Amino acid sequence: MIKPRMLVLALAGLLLTACSQTSTADSGGGSSLPKTLFLGDSVAVGEAQPMTAAFKAAGAEFKSIAAEGGGNVVGPFSEKSWPDIEKKISSAKPGLVIYQSTSYDWGSKEEQKAGYEKLVTTARNAGAKTMFVTMPPIKADDFYQDHMTELAQTTEVARTVADASGGQAVALDASPVWGSQYEQNKNGKADRSSDGIHTCPQGAARFTQWLLMELTKQYPDFHPAAPDTWANTGWSADGHFKGC
Repeated sequence: MIKPRMLVLALAGLLLTACSQTSTADSGGGSSLPKTLFLGDSVAVGEAQPMTAAFKAAGAEFKSIAAEGGGNVVGPFSEKSWPDIEKKISSAKPGLVIYQSTSYDWGSKEEQKAGYEKLVTTARNAGAKTMFVTMPPIKADDFYQDHMTELAQTTEVARTVADASGGQAVALDASPVWGSQYEQNKNGKADRSSDGIHTCPQGAARFTQWLLMELTKQYPDFHPAAPDTWANTGWSADGHFKGC
């Protein structure tokens, strides 16, 4: 296992290289990005660690309400999740709600569509737009095996909902970050947890950098901070990262 300090230093170098190739990120100091609220399951909980540091470095307001074992707006736990999600969206008064599809977004296309539309409506009523982001591909175990087809269709359903939203929502495919299949290692280092589901610090940081660049396409006046301002701020030692 890589010691946290060594991992973070390597991570910072990796992100600086990517940044020099893909962006003109500066050191932050103010942001035109609206207040952002991040939703998802335990995968998103891990990703929220570098996201919190990166948004702070850019002077942008960010809050995560991603939840262990749920956080989903459709599927077996949504009935329990929804009242809390709606309350938190309303009270946070965000300008942007980012929802990463969860490993519990089970159901028919019609059920998924209804859940995603409800999220867009809830966000709109709170004064926010919605950004759907696909989840990382997972290594199916017995718990997930029967639901892989349902999870695979969430990308199409989210895109359909976004296209019909009248500009209230967009749908992003994160496959440029993760690829089409679960890969535990990238660039010779742990990128995803050995549990087949979650991310390691490197993967969470790569996702964060990708998302920041996607946000600049939606908000051209937003200038993310350079990775070296947030990659080495201690978040990689969070206990959520296991199997790395």
